[in-house]
Amino acid sequence: MGDPARKAALYDAFARTGKALSSGKRLELLDLLAQGERTVDALAKAAGLNLTTASAHLQTLKQAGLVATRRDGVRIHYRLAGDDVAALYALLRQVAHIHQAGVEPARTAYLGADEAEEVDREALRTRAEAGEVVVLDVRPAEEYAAGHIPGALSIPVEELAERITELPQDTEVVAYCRGAYCVLAYDAVRLLQERGRRAVRLTDGMLEWRLADFPVAADAAA
Repeated sequence: MGDPARKAALYDAFARTGKALSSGKRLELLDLLAQGERTVDALAKAAGLNLTTASAHLQTLKQAGLVATRRDGVRIHYRLAGDDVAALYALLRQVAHIHQAGVEPARTAYLGADEAEEVDREALRTRAEAGEVVVLDVRPAEEYAAGHIPGALSIPVEELAERITELPQDTEVVAYCRGAYCVLAYDAVRLLQERGRRAVRLTDGMLEWRLADFPVAADAAA
């Protein structure tokens, strides 16, 4: 039959992972870390947290074994503990979207309701290899350096209006960012279309691209 106390201890151990995931801000930190390693300062800034709160959330994730650290002088760098953590985060979002009625309205309110065309990973890879599209990475430069779709151009979304002339006028642009729920690609496509450019979005983003084991390029210094 097994020892009930030991069984309870086992399930409590499982539950510690669930508890670590029970904060929207901690999920946001995992989303950021899925793009690449970052310091506490960088994570706090990107997530809109003060340093103390960000550190506390990261410690909770570390205690659950979801993130790992390395020290570089006085700086602590965080990273996901493994690809399985990224897969768990992606699956959590998928399950929530399918089974929780409030997710889709929240998604639409955040990303905006539009009719922009999207292209999936397989189609993008084929069209990019054929030279039919320009692949545009609109994430921050440090995320691009940590890993991007091979051949993609890097223009962070906040710089796109000033740097739009760097994109050829006669080629369709496919914009992508962190993942399926990242607003940056939505904002980029809206801007490009307003400027008369042919632009579509990748259906998801870098998180899903990595999890599908598609090729990833990275800067040598990243």
